[in-house]
Amino acid sequence: MSEISVGEFSVGDRDRGLYRLAAGTLLAAFPGTTAPDWILRHLADGLGGVTLFGFNVAGAEQLSALTGRLRDAGDPVISLDEEGGDVTRLAYHVGSPYPGNAALGAVDDIELTRRVYRSIGDDLARCGVNLDMAPDADVNTADDNPVIGTRSFGSDAALVARHTVAAVAGLQETGVAACVKHFPGHGATRQDSHLEIPVVDVSREVLWERELLPFRAAIEAGTRSIMTAHVRVPFLTGTAPATLSAPALTELLRGELGYDGVVISDALDMHAIVESVGLGGGAVLSLAAGSDLLCLGPLPTREQIQEIMTEIVAAVRDGRLPLARLEEAAERVARLRGWFGTPHGEARDGNVIGLTAARRAVSLSGTATPLVNPLVVEVDTPPTIAVGDVPWGFAPWLPDAEIARIKPDTADAAGLLERARGRSLVIVVKDAHRHLASQDIVSALLAGRPDATVIEMGLPIWRPSAGAYIATYGAARANAQAAAELLTA
Repeated sequence: MSEISVGEFSVGDRDRGLYRLAAGTLLAAFPGTTAPDWILRHLADGLGGVTLFGFNVAGAEQLSALTGRLRDAGDPVISLDEEGGDVTRLAYHVGSPYPGNAALGAVDDIELTRRVYRSIGDDLARCGVNLDMAPDADVNTADDNPVIGTRSFGSDAALVARHTVAAVAGLQETGVAACVKHFPGHGATRQDSHLEIPVVDVSREVLWERELLPFRAAIEAGTRSIMTAHVRVPFLTGTAPATLSAPALTELLRGELGYDGVVISDALDMHAIVESVGLGGGAVLSLAAGSDLLCLGPLPTREQIQEIMTEIVAAVRDGRLPLARLEEAAERVARLRGWFGTPHGEARDGNVIGLTAARRAVSLSGTATPLVNPLVVEVDTPPTIAVGDVPWGFAPWLPDAEIARIKPDTADAAGLLERARGRSLVIVVKDAHRHLASQDIVSALLAGRPDATVIEMGLPIWRPSAGAYIATYGAARANAQAAAELLTA
């Protein structure tokens, strides 16, 4: 029997098809801004595609060259998370020019949402990305949700549903596939699935009418893909997260909801998976449950990706994973590739629509008095894993202000008040309702300066009494500019 190279493997020719099927289910990641040779070899031998992260993107021209090189090697799904707002990959190093879903939900203009996502899709298509892991369709009913928050359109299921449909339409008009997430809903959780398995302990009736409403609407609207959630819904999934649950992915999503598009797992390198069943075990169980493409996340190495392929092949051979399931996944992904479009000329709106949306979302309570030699105190908040370390703040938009970025648990309120004597004081926070230390330092500053302006760049849930209170519904670059315009008008 002859030996044939498959990516990093030398296998017998009778195994070549099986390894190609296994490779075809994976969305791998790699470090750097150019494609390594091992990724190109795997793409040539059937790797499903790649997921790009902020560390892969230096600019539009570089990204176009990278995706072109990936396409030269194979026929990949090229995906990333471009939600606008706090979660951006295209603008990871500078902040997004688009406000996120919370801002769009606050405006509640579905045509505006469609235009914003159309512009995002145009940006992606021109850079060679063909699948956007967006929009977020979670109904954010838990105020202290640590992972969704401003990524959601809101806490009302009907509002989230109509904006999810608009976002799907805007993206897919550009030939970029939408990936609606996180099925069956991550909005009612108080844990971060990057770190543990969150629980959504609701009845079937509540799940159907609340969490599932936006997904049902997205399916009717023709979303090309749906992403799973690493959340446990006891009545539905038992002790397993939905990503590994056949009752969730096959019986509910495929059966009851009638969805026949591509199902993509959330990143398998998250603790909810690796700390319970491991990368290889998670890959096999997710495929068996009904996933078609496995997002591996940024952490798995070249060697671990090879091990995942080997584990999938072994599972087929020993009967844990039916070969027909891999073939079904391959057929769905082939249909998705056949659907992918090309950029439809120049963007209709460009980034101007992002600023327009941010301006419509920002709100002011009280009176913002003219700034006098302002001190802007930015209360630092640890970034979530989903967002990453994306720049935020007012330095670009208030060039004449003194900007003080502080840690809330070590800040000197008295010293800051002394620095602000005779000057305008602006206090900037992100999701202060989730951080007691942030509330404490803001309260201490307001005790000495009740005339100060507070700007909330997360969800405006904790609203202290201040001279003025501005809510931006996100910390993207566009949100900051819109708020700065209110301050300097």
